[in-house]
Amino acid sequence: MSSHANRPSSAQRLTLSVITVATSALLGACSSLPSNPFAAPKMSSAVADNPRVVVKAPGANMLLDAQLPPTEPPVVSIPLGTTSPSAPVAAPVAAPAEVMDAKPIDPLNPDKPINLQDSEAHADLWGRVRAGFAMPDFEGDLVRRHEQFYASKPDYVRRMTDRGGRYLFHVMEEINKRNMPSELALLPFIESAFNPQAMSTAKASGMWQFIPSTGKDYALKQNIFRDDRRDVLASTRAALDYLDRLNKLFNGDWQLALAAYNWGQGNVMRAIARNQKAGLPTDYASLSMPDETRHYIPKLQAVKNIVARPEAFNLRLPELQNHPYFLSVPIERDIDVDLAAKLAGVSMEEFKQLNPQMNKPVILAAGVEQVLLPYDNASRFVSNLRAHRGQLASWTAWVAPRTMRTAEAAKQVGMSESELREINRIPPNMLVRSGSTLLVPRSSYKTADVSEHLADNATIALAPDLPPMRKVTLRAGKKGESVASVARRYKTTPAQVAQWNKVSPGGQFKAGSAIVVYVPQGPARGRAVAAKSSGRAVAAKPSGRATAKAAPTRQAAKPVRVAARPNSTAKR
Repeated sequence: MSSHANRPSSAQRLTLSVITVATSALLGACSSLPSNPFAAPKMSSAVADNPRVVVKAPGANMLLDAQLPPTEPPVVSIPLGTTSPSAPVAAPVAAPAEVMDAKPIDPLNPDKPINLQDSEAHADLWGRVRAGFAMPDFEGDLVRRHEQFYASKPDYVRRMTDRGGRYLFHVMEEINKRNMPSELALLPFIESAFNPQAMSTAKASGMWQFIPSTGKDYALKQNIFRDDRRDVLASTRAALDYLDRLNKLFNGDWQLALAAYNWGQGNVMRAIARNQKAGLPTDYASLSMPDETRHYIPKLQAVKNIVARPEAFNLRLPELQNHPYFLSVPIERDIDVDLAAKLAGVSMEEFKQLNPQMNKPVILAAGVEQVLLPYDNASRFVSNLRAHRGQLASWTAWVAPRTMRTAEAAKQVGMSESELREINRIPPNMLVRSGSTLLVPRSSYKTADVSEHLADNATIALAPDLPPMRKVTLRAGKKGESVASVARRYKTTPAQVAQWNKVSPGGQFKAGSAIVVYVPQGPARGRAVAAKSSGRAVAAKPSGRATAKAAPTRQAAKPVRVAARPNSTAKR
């Protein structure tokens, strides 16, 4: 073979020369770039000397604190065993799969830069609330009574308004977008004292106090991982949607709309119909209603009067400026709640005040689009998240393949039974039913984030862990039997006996009526009869009509649904 066979042609030599020149130019350009792709741009001395001056973050459509982006380059790794002396060296690989690239935004105005130096941002937020008052005033003794109540409790008013200051700007933004009266921004003071974790005896939850059914009507998801009735953004959107609909339903009468928000639209409409039939007025003050609803609008009017003229009641409102208290940061990977708080540099209490919808110690990216963080902490969270190396979430979801005891479930997922029961709020002596979703530790072989289907639809169903049971039918004596006395005799609860017999737990069985109970499996005996006075069941003579018969294995109460557990206040 000729010695010229492996020599490049003139055309090839020309191409190589062009590539060499281009590569040199590219390397020269790269040498002028900062070594840290995430580093902040160089600041002027004025910015550097004042950490509260805000500058535009690289790649973001908003203004962020200048001092917060990381100053150290990210850790890089080069896979071992993949290069040789003759092979070209690959560029360093910067980020493991866990890293999220998120940017803080104002959730209501994502494309609008936030500039705290703007004069509008320094305006008085209470003044903005006062300027938007548009409902007719309600007068009367009840208003005076509630004014006196608040005026006599300045510490309570201070705590309530301090807490409400976190959310008031956001609520006002939503109200102004809908051209609604700003009195509605004061409604959470009445509903929950602006406590997003409030829970009433009627199971109403959140600062707007939605009951479960109404929450579902307004797309507030409620499952074992989260309860959107407590979500600051979602519940505000839902409450204003609901109030707007009620206002239209009652032809623009806000007093009737608010009464319906508190009492239910069906109740208000029936009260109106009764007055119409009786030839009576149908305004709010003329309707017959429960005391809570009767006091509802007077309370709101009292708070409105205090906000309008706090000095008249010897009260002082906290200074609130007209800019967001919090920003939102998108969540792209599952992350532990305590890690999120740590990266943001906020306490767990503060984190939960802004993100109270979480039922578990992990935030699921498939179910929670964003977390809310104080303005000063949002960009800190972003930069710390970029620099974080390691696991973001230590928990995941596991679906029980069959009905099993908690000890067996714990063994399958590699944790102690007590820890499994505690984290999933499972009472003692309960079975985990097939298809239930449990929170369990992540393992080296299960690192994927929880799916959207599970994040949105996970449930847990429990049943008492009982031995095989048989059904026994008793006959109540001549004086009858109470549900409670039967429960005591068979060492169970009145609720269980009531469920077996489809009666009230406080009910009474008539003389001679059949009473069904379930007892541990054993030899069948004759028909049991409730004794007249001893209160004990006695076996009847053999009659061929014994009614004790075997029941299915583990006959038990209906599945127990485990719900989230917050605090306490009113109802929706």
